[in-house]
Amino acid sequence: MRRLLILAMFAMAIPALAQAQAPPTLRSILLAQLHSTHDKSEWFVCADVAVSNMTPEQASWTDGKGNHSVGQLVNHLVFWNERTLASLTGQKPTAYSGNNDETFNSFDAKTWTETVQRLDAVLTKMENLVATADDATLEKIAPTIAHVNTHNAYHIGQIVFVRKEQGSWDASKGVK
Repeated sequence: MRRLLILAMFAMAIPALAQAQAPPTLRSILLAQLHSTHDKSEWFVCADVAVSNMTPEQASWTDGKGNHSVGQLVNHLVFWNERTLASLTGQKPTAYSGNNDETFNSFDAKTWTETVQRLDAVLTKMENLVATADDATLEKIAPTIAHVNTHNAYHIGQIVFVRKEQGSWDASKGVK
């Protein structure tokens, strides 16, 4: 009887423990998405892992069929993330001619390391913006941040695919 009573007490405590966890918030969801595309591989490979250990030559490689190189894809992400962040923080966004091809094709292998560093920096700044924004600002910028996350995830997938095609992808870096 005593064991049954103890077991019943534990069973009643389980829902209380589940309720003790804070429910997800708009901020926590957006931050989780930002980190999953930046520095925390969960459901898919994050940007940090996708571009790690690449030489400038590897970053410049294309399949010869008109598809983008990893460097071009990262350059494109840097352009749009920096431009979006500037817009969200009231700064003047980088000039844009309206030709999206330019956001890919301005990649220069000589600046590969800097391009990767810029991607890391802008993603960190985006995370900081979401983490510190007041609730009204967060609600206002949330749809844009959600689109940024989707856009980043899409191109990170392309980066991994290009690396697989090239033969420079380390399969052990994938999500298990």
